[in-house]
Amino acid sequence: MPPQATSSVHAVNGPLSGLKVLELGQLIAGPFAAKTLADFGAEVIKIEPPGSGDPLRQWRLMHNGTSVWWQVQSRNKKSVALDLKQPEARDIVRRLAAECDVLVENFKPGVMEAWGLGYDALSAANPGLIMLRISGYGQTGPYKDRPGFGVVAEAMGGLRHLTGEPGRVPVRVGVSIGDTLASLHGVIGILMALHHRHASGRGQVIDVALYEAVFNCMESLLPEYSAFGAVREAAGSALPGIAPSNAYPCADGWVLVAGNGDSIFARLMNTIGRADWAHDPTLVGNAARVARVAEIDAAIGDWTRPRTVTAVLDALNAAQVPAGRLYTARDIAEDPHYQARGMIERITSADGLSLDVPGIVPKLSATPGRITRRAPTLGEDTQAVLRELGITPEQEAGLRERGVL
Repeated sequence: MPPQATSSVHAVNGPLSGLKVLELGQLIAGPFAAKTLADFGAEVIKIEPPGSGDPLRQWRLMHNGTSVWWQVQSRNKKSVALDLKQPEARDIVRRLAAECDVLVENFKPGVMEAWGLGYDALSAANPGLIMLRISGYGQTGPYKDRPGFGVVAEAMGGLRHLTGEPGRVPVRVGVSIGDTLASLHGVIGILMALHHRHASGRGQVIDVALYEAVFNCMESLLPEYSAFGAVREAAGSALPGIAPSNAYPCADGWVLVAGNGDSIFARLMNTIGRADWAHDPTLVGNAARVARVAEIDAAIGDWTRPRTVTAVLDALNAAQVPAGRLYTARDIAEDPHYQARGMIERITSADGLSLDVPGIVPKLSATPGRITRRAPTLGEDTQAVLRELGITPEQEAGLRERGVL
């Protein structure tokens, strides 16, 4: 039986019910976009190579030969195993694309065209088709033919230069944030394209470059350089130009405190025993506090250092000062707020593993998303999808003999 989400209220149909999506992506960027659509009711047919499947099936920690990450990334999807190197497989993709609303792919630019699956070819049979194309550098420009993964995009987009401690080697954020940002931008593009199609009847191409998705989230990085020649540098846990906002040591760990804002700063200073600073007119306004940020950070650190994380958070929460602990996976799994918000759901994989997975974001009041189907085994839905296309059992047998399936 498909897993049921733990939330007590669910719509019968998601907001994207009736939307048909063909996913040709692999690993993270394309599949995450399609997963988001599937979470809200879209029918997603995922094409995978026979034998090996999507490489994500083998990434990181595995249970019975399949990554547990797979159980999240491919939930609510159908799996069809096709060898796209063979013309007959590409013919099946054309037939599927003719019936779909959206096609998601994240190959290098030119691959789809080389297969005869470019947008011009597919939209001739389906003018309403929307194609999301995610690549390292986009479909145009001098770098378009370079191989590009999220790690490279994070560097080119300006993010990697800012992560880490000053003067030390830049570090990875810890997850493939470049891929995920590109996926979310792609989903936004799909929703806008669907709105346009509702009025015009025409589909279009959504061109998302990994580095551009990262760059779009870089806040004031470029205008600060343009206006002042300022090159923003790594600042560790601090938020440059905003004070106080940093990580501070405790007796048993670290806390993050965001004390910027005049009234918040005053409450913070009163809490740490610096009422003199709470009412100091020379510390009113962010610019004034930035000028003395080292002094302020030292005072906050002196207060937090002998106290436990829990004691610090209790005091700051009581004073309505934004603060928090550094969460590990264990902290997340045990946190009552995660549970109350339905952000941890229990599913059962195809091989019987009971597994906690992230819940669905965002939360819609009338048509919330839900997990209705576990992640598929490789090619689990091939036969059913082929039958819907009108391919007979005899024809299917021939395709299998020729290695197309």
